[in-house]
Amino acid sequence: MSYDETLAERIREVLPPVGEVSERKMFGGLAFLLGGHMFCGVVHDELMIRLGPEGAVEALARPGVRPMDFTGRNSRSMVFVGPEALAGPALDEWVSRAADFARTLPPK
Repeated sequence: MSYDETLAERIREVLPPVGEVSERKMFGGLAFLLGGHMFCGVVHDELMIRLGPEGAVEALARPGVRPMDFTGRNSRSMVFVGPEALAGPALDEWVSRAADFARTLPPK
């Protein structure tokens, strides 16, 4: 399994009710797109979220968060959130923050 199916299902349960959300297999995992913009996903057992440069810097100060580094270089806009930081309402908060950021992006 390339991504945690249980985490993917948990994300589906907290997805924003407004807007067009779709799923696409990417990065060896599963990505969720809002209006065509990737805003979160699952890679192995981690949540991948897009927060923009400022949001990513802020998120990196929190426990269980690390830079997204697929190409050997850290992404300025995206981070990974480890399973230990996704308990309780935390998953909903992360997904909501990522969806809020995606809504600021120009239409595709």
